[in-house]
Amino acid sequence: MKTLAMIVVLLCGTFQTSATASVTIYAAASLTSALEDLAKTAQGQNLQMRLSFGSSSTLAKQIAQGAPSDLYVSANVKWMDYLDAQDLIEPGTRTNLLGNTLVVIVPKGETFPMRPEKGFDFASAFKGRLALGDPSHVPAGVYAKQALTSLGWWQSLVNRLAPAVDVRAALVYVERGECAAGVVYATDAAISDGVDVLATLPPHSHDPIVYPVAVMQGRHRPEVKKAMAFLQSKPATEIFRRYGFQVLQ
Repeated sequence: MKTLAMIVVLLCGTFQTSATASVTIYAAASLTSALEDLAKTAQGQNLQMRLSFGSSSTLAKQIAQGAPSDLYVSANVKWMDYLDAQDLIEPGTRTNLLGNTLVVIVPKGETFPMRPEKGFDFASAFKGRLALGDPSHVPAGVYAKQALTSLGWWQSLVNRLAPAVDVRAALVYVERGECAAGVVYATDAAISDGVDVLATLPPHSHDPIVYPVAVMQGRHRPEVKKAMAFLQSKPATEIFRRYGFQVLQ
């Protein structure tokens, strides 16, 4: 009986370890491909990453309403600040992980004259609509609006916009030819076989594109610490760079 009891305890301990090894990460849609690759690599280190992707704004609001996220990776600092202001971030865990750039894309094989500078008549350079993340709350759209405004293009394009729920949806609009052009992150354009990049928008035309990551309040378990460290590890850095992200560590 004593031996049987020991076996039961050992088995229960195994099941508990397996269950607690899972870490839920809410992350900006633009990180989908990179984090899916990272999750595969993490499995070899006995770390299971459960990934949920969407607009940073949507995910932040879900977390504020009680969604069970262990880690949150935003595509801008605003939505991390939103959670921080509500004391929903574990103190001392927030760090800036990645950077990105904005590009103008067109459906594969399409083109038109393009100069990313003030004075260029971007609105007259193409016909049809311009896809971008919804500039009212999607970080990629917010950055895009800043750039278009800075370059003097916003007012001439505001009635031709196709706002998307997140940057990946904006990418799809252009891939399918539903929009003649789009503004997305360089990393999104890089993973698509259905678009061409016409130009990179000047970094000075918009706020720095920064991806902060943090542990959510009350969820600083050993496996979450391990996942946080893994996102900043050499293998993760190599994967992020392969997808075109700038690593800020």
